[in-house]
Amino acid sequence: MDAILTPVSPTPAFKRGAKKDPLALYLSDIYTIGVNLAGLPAMSIPCGFTSENLPVGLQLIGQPFKESELLAMAHAYEQGHSWGTRLPNL
Repeated sequence: MDAILTPVSPTPAFKRGAKKDPLALYLSDIYTIGVNLAGLPAMSIPCGFTSENLPVGLQLIGQPFKESELLAMAHAYEQGHSWGTRLPNL
């Protein structure tokens, strides 16, 4: 099983309603857009929190037509961490 691990966005999450500028919102997705355009399977999972208790995401990028392996990797990661059960401060 091979995957590329990247951040989901260049900055941690922001509080709900904090960004209203469409360009700023678009730039928040900069790491996920190319993967979608390439047609690669990818998913984001929680991987931590900032000091302000805002969520940080991890993007897993898999090989074409290997979605089941990508899901298995995400499941294995989530079994070893409790990030998905913690609630953020949005």
